[in-house]
Amino acid sequence: MALPAESEIVVVGGGAIGLGVAYSLAQAGKTDVLVLEREQGVGRVTTAQGAGLCGQVRSSVERVRLAMHSVETFRELQRDADVRPDWHEVGSIRVAFSRERVEELRRLKVVCEQAGLEVELLDRAEAERLWPLDLGAVRAVLWCPSDGYMTPTAVAAAYQHRCTAMGVRFEAGTQVTGVVVRDGRIAAVRTDRGDVACRMVVDAAGTHAYHVARLAGLELPIVPVRHEYYDTEPLPGLHPGLPCFRVPEMTVYGRAVGRGLRLGGWESGALSADPRDIGLEEPAPVIHADAIVLAGFEEQFAALFPPARGAPRTRVGKGWPTFTPDGGFVVGESSRVRGFAMAAGCNAHGISGSAGIGRLLVEALFSEQPSGYVRGLSPDRFTEARWDWLTARRSAQRVYETYYAADRPAS
Repeated sequence: MALPAESEIVVVGGGAIGLGVAYSLAQAGKTDVLVLEREQGVGRVTTAQGAGLCGQVRSSVERVRLAMHSVETFRELQRDADVRPDWHEVGSIRVAFSRERVEELRRLKVVCEQAGLEVELLDRAEAERLWPLDLGAVRAVLWCPSDGYMTPTAVAAAYQHRCTAMGVRFEAGTQVTGVVVRDGRIAAVRTDRGDVACRMVVDAAGTHAYHVARLAGLELPIVPVRHEYYDTEPLPGLHPGLPCFRVPEMTVYGRAVGRGLRLGGWESGALSADPRDIGLEEPAPVIHADAIVLAGFEEQFAALFPPARGAPRTRVGKGWPTFTPDGGFVVGESSRVRGFAMAAGCNAHGISGSAGIGRLLVEALFSEQPSGYVRGLSPDRFTEARWDWLTARRSAQRVYETYYAADRPAS
């Protein structure tokens, strides 16, 4: 089948972010949208490797509301009788051992309440009834009943199904090779199957977002950082209805997957890839499971859940989510190339934040007065400022390494 000759908006990237953008655009009445994906189907690269947790507890009202919008979207998609995101609203717990972390939970509770998100501080006995953990040393637990988890590939399929019904077109197996700029404005996208004339391009290319931006002449510090988790065989006390959990002082998170455990975490010594060393047409570097890192996650969590120690692993999930030096998304239109917009730098919120990021982009593009928060996510903050790759890469890694830091600013 021939590639469409034109489309008002072309979205480059069929992962969770690109699909969330397409869905938000269609909901806003922009249905002349074409999504281009290099793989033979949507959601097959970084999205497919996501752990699937969706947490709404964040350190700013704007970020809480963004996550709340994503949850509302997953609920809506789950009501579709044909294709669902496999959304499970099981809630989540976040535990604190130190006085500093207890104060952090209290601050987070205030922010959540300001955003309209229901949360509650639980005592140890209440939390242990929710999850079979040994919480003897825990001082406080924050409970969010509307958090949950989904299957990332099912989320991608649900987005595609609903977008198609609203008129969005999809072309998989299509490699973007260039963009055409005339008089400072986007005119077309070049692919290995021909050109597509368009008024706007949205770069949602994930690990390759840097490369697509370079096609438009933009240099953006969007850094792929390795992330890993693993699944185990069935363990005593686990079942799919258990809440998700986050243990910031152990830098681990997880949930039940079937009757087994899914356990991931944030490394103190992050491993990043320099996007300049990866070609536009090349896949991201192969990740080999890091036995030392995974064993560290296991040892930490086993203090709370002894059956995790030595549990046979059935799968290791690993991917390259992208991070930015300031921990903020890159969302909005470039002032240097009109019609070229970004939806990238997810900082590990790609799947869980996909619908919210899509809504932020719609606000950035079409609102007469975007909020200060949205304006602060513009790609211009990098293209119109001095920075260097060595510092930017180190800073992006630091965002990853301090993901659970009590004093980390909101992204």
